[in-house]
Amino acid sequence: MPTLRRRLAAITAVLALSVTGGAVTSPALADPRENVKVPTATGYGGAVSTVDPEASAAAIEVLRDGGNAADAAVAAAATLGVTEPYSAGIGGGGYFVFYDARTGKVGTIDGRETAPATMPTNAFIDPTTITPANPAGSPYPFAQLVSSGVSVGVPGTPATWVRALERWGTLDLGEALEPAIKVANRGFVVDETFRQQTLDNKVRFSAFTPTRELFLPGGDAPAVGSIFQNRDLAKTYRLLAKEGTDAFYGGPLAAEIAGTVQAPPKDPTWVGPDPVPPAPRVVIPAFPGYLTTADLAGYETIDQAPTHVNYRGYDVYGMAPSSSGGTTVGEALNILEPFNLSTMTRPQALHYYLEASALAFADRARYVGDPAFVDVPTKDLTDPQFGKERACEIDPLLAATPKPVPAGDVATYDGACDLPPAAAANESDTENISTTNLTVADRWGNVVEYTLTIEQTGGSGMVVPGRGFLLNNELTDFSYTSTSPTEPNQIEPGKRPRSSMSPTIILDEGKPFLALGSPGGSTIITTVLQTILNRVDLGMTVSEALAAPRASQRNTASISTEQEFIDAPYLDELEALGHVFTKAGDGLTSLPEIGAATAIEFGPEGQMTAAAEPVRRGGGSAMVVSPG
Repeated sequence: MPTLRRRLAAITAVLALSVTGGAVTSPALADPRENVKVPTATGYGGAVSTVDPEASAAAIEVLRDGGNAADAAVAAAATLGVTEPYSAGIGGGGYFVFYDARTGKVGTIDGRETAPATMPTNAFIDPTTITPANPAGSPYPFAQLVSSGVSVGVPGTPATWVRALERWGTLDLGEALEPAIKVANRGFVVDETFRQQTLDNKVRFSAFTPTRELFLPGGDAPAVGSIFQNRDLAKTYRLLAKEGTDAFYGGPLAAEIAGTVQAPPKDPTWVGPDPVPPAPRVVIPAFPGYLTTADLAGYETIDQAPTHVNYRGYDVYGMAPSSSGGTTVGEALNILEPFNLSTMTRPQALHYYLEASALAFADRARYVGDPAFVDVPTKDLTDPQFGKERACEIDPLLAATPKPVPAGDVATYDGACDLPPAAAANESDTENISTTNLTVADRWGNVVEYTLTIEQTGGSGMVVPGRGFLLNNELTDFSYTSTSPTEPNQIEPGKRPRSSMSPTIILDEGKPFLALGSPGGSTIITTVLQTILNRVDLGMTVSEALAAPRASQRNTASISTEQEFIDAPYLDELEALGHVFTKAGDGLTSLPEIGAATAIEFGPEGQMTAAAEPVRRGGGSAMVVSPG
């Protein structure tokens, strides 16, 4: 198979010989920037869906050049590190799910970040708040903690790329990085989403010198329509292409990453902007963190089996803990299985969806953490009998109140409706809405669903000087206010924080039917669940299922809801059943949206329909190798 490197060299040679009217053909014209977003594409030979057309084009380039889905997924992910740097990149982590057409099996890679070896369990507690009246102390303000070294976990994304290529790919890392290096060097067209996300982070980005220099040139976010280049990241990618991930987890770059965490590069002269009363002035102490070069050198991804449930005859595979996505989506589907939702009205079906989600989230909070540290009852949580018993809690005529509802008891269940629930388990999620997701399939039938993140939009806000990428603030996914040793998501050295990322692959009689995933913090779970409900039970097309208005019930008194859902004609009937809705928006971004999903559905005779969000986060980009 010709490599991308040879292919690009051949293109360069052709360009050098192409002369019209005495002028050499412009490489910019031969290699146009991808900035047109098409949310749905149907065709053959391979397909991709991402949030960004440059990333989708990178994947298509690899597929057309003979690469497979794993190769194309790494190429797309690396390109998203260029074009969507506030949501993903080599400073973060994620979960990679792969359907192998040769074996018919689904495998996964846990590339989640880990807590440094010296991180104490009370790292989030402000010691000045410890008093005789408050012996446990109180946590630092969340907004201060995220923009600091304390929040930075050991990145897993570069190791994930290499492991995916080793297990399933045909390219080496250098070849897979070529499209992203090209985009980083020549630049991409700034859209409204990129500019707005930069403005949303302008205050804290301005506090860190290398971040300000990269993302706030001249003191402002890049203008819509301008070209944004990240040549520092291109150099970093070239380093990884040449030396592999040893250059990231060791050597000078590892020392620079650790140095950035331990001594955040805050401008000593920085002062937050004058506040608008009654808001206080923004304060960013930039607390030093714990990550060391030894932590980087010791990082490893984990190969593990997926979660699995059967829903309406489909085999649904997801990500096992440390992610809570596979267990929670799977349990909710098991709760819904006894009910014939397809015969119900839309508000009736949505009522069951919302109640099932609340029950599954109760069990998520009670039981799920990093299985290397916590005895997670994954088998029980995804047992159809446990789901059937939890389904007994749903009243068809009334939403359960008050919420949060109690967790179920995984120690004693038999599917009958005669056992009392266990004690309540609830916590406030601090997992942020930013992340990105991609879906890829190739001509041989291999499928990738990959969710990756740097946590909050903009991560920790800290760019590694001269390297062009942001570090994550992933450790804030640990339980923020609890230091109890019985809390499954408590901070512990070397532990992976619980995640909601839910990359999902659904098979029909052993063959791919639907692959999907989404960003969105803890709303990822409900986005994937509601999309499956829309497609399988409510009969929507895959594009309609992604576009439909969303509501996210995470075992809370009120349901986070998009405006389009609030405006829908079925809202009154749901409110009459006792559901309480509030408009989505976490106060950290200006986008009151839930998720930004990607999906591919597989039809007869090799047909593929790639679907991306038509509007959310500025819309997504679906492409196929061969249309029609």
